[in-house]
Amino acid sequence: MREALAGLTVRGRAFVAAGVTAVVCAIVLGQPALTRVGVLVLALPTVTALVLARSRYKLALVRTVAPQLVAAGQPARVDLTLTNEGRTPSGVLLLEDHVPYVLGSRPRFVLEGIGHGWRRHAAYQVRSDVRGRFEIGPMSVRVADPFGLVELGRSFRTTASLTVTPRTVPLPTIPLGGGWTGAGDNRPRAFATGSAEDVTVREYRRGDDLRRVHWRSSARTGELMVRREEQPWQSRATLFLDNREGAHRGQGVASSLEAAVSAAASIAVHLSHRGFAVRLVTASGEEPGSAWHQRDADVGTGPLLEALAVLQPVRTPRLDGSWLGEQGHGGLTVAVLGGVEALDVPVLRRMRHHAGSGLALSLDVDAWVDTDGTAAPGGAVPVLVQQGWRAVPLGPRDRLDAVWQDLSSAAGRGVRATEVAR
Repeated sequence: MREALAGLTVRGRAFVAAGVTAVVCAIVLGQPALTRVGVLVLALPTVTALVLARSRYKLALVRTVAPQLVAAGQPARVDLTLTNEGRTPSGVLLLEDHVPYVLGSRPRFVLEGIGHGWRRHAAYQVRSDVRGRFEIGPMSVRVADPFGLVELGRSFRTTASLTVTPRTVPLPTIPLGGGWTGAGDNRPRAFATGSAEDVTVREYRRGDDLRRVHWRSSARTGELMVRREEQPWQSRATLFLDNREGAHRGQGVASSLEAAVSAAASIAVHLSHRGFAVRLVTASGEEPGSAWHQRDADVGTGPLLEALAVLQPVRTPRLDGSWLGEQGHGGLTVAVLGGVEALDVPVLRRMRHHAGSGLALSLDVDAWVDTDGTAAPGGAVPVLVQQGWRAVPLGPRDRLDAVWQDLSSAAGRGVRATEVAR
């Protein structure tokens, strides 16, 4: 009852004040009729609060978000299912779902006719132009009487997450360099002739063609061995993103870091569709949730895009090159870089020598804060070309697909720079 009285609305408090005033005036002026009016006005919010306080209801909420992973600018649908398994409450339900402001305004619903076994469905859309992971909920419920005199508040505890990935643009197909791109454990090869050292064999299994039996290996091991005519192979690519706070300029969605994240996401999707297994490496090292994986293209980009969605700038002054000491060299490396300092050159040189083919997008970060257009264009491209990278600049007004296409014409410059460096 105390909670119900505390839930009196402005209208309910006005009724109480009016009733008390009428009773006091009736006593002072000696008007019995006014006393009855005052008691009636005072009793209305009091009785309403008593009825709401004694009401018993048990609400259950099921919230689903589909899809849970969307690109920036794309909508997602939130479905709500409410059921009442308790006694019928008096009045109506006022529902409000707590939504982060970047996803839009908070949705509100008014539900009436609530009885035992009551069930209602509601849905709304959310949309964000900013990448990140957002929590939707909890849902707050207010029970109100038909006169609007009393409101009681309740709240659910469950929430649902929505991950908004960076914007991506389709990229044109360009030569990535080298006789073969990427690196993998197995590459398709056929073995028609050669010695036991030249082929890959395995134990004989029921149903294998006897013409594939490798007799020399069988004689040496004492068991029947057959040739493995083909080995599955998948190209591997490393996507490096410089997310140091000091290497970028600008604030919010208009910063050079957001442009770098969007470019990295577009490159990851493009390489995955070309058959690459892509891993993400940042200024702090390899991201654990986006390591090389053997999945389909559309599914395989999910962990990497999720890592990019929640990527935050780091304040480390140096690039972490510890991941370059792992086993296995070669393959494709694509770097999306911000401002490059002299301390970064040794790590970039090791990164280039570690890769079979190296491509770089160098963000012209000074252009993100230059208002009069006097900043020298090009960024760190000359330094990268001297280290053997195929590098092109990327400015705030440049189209990513056009810049990616320019990498094909930068191949010759990268080869000449490599020869000069040697």
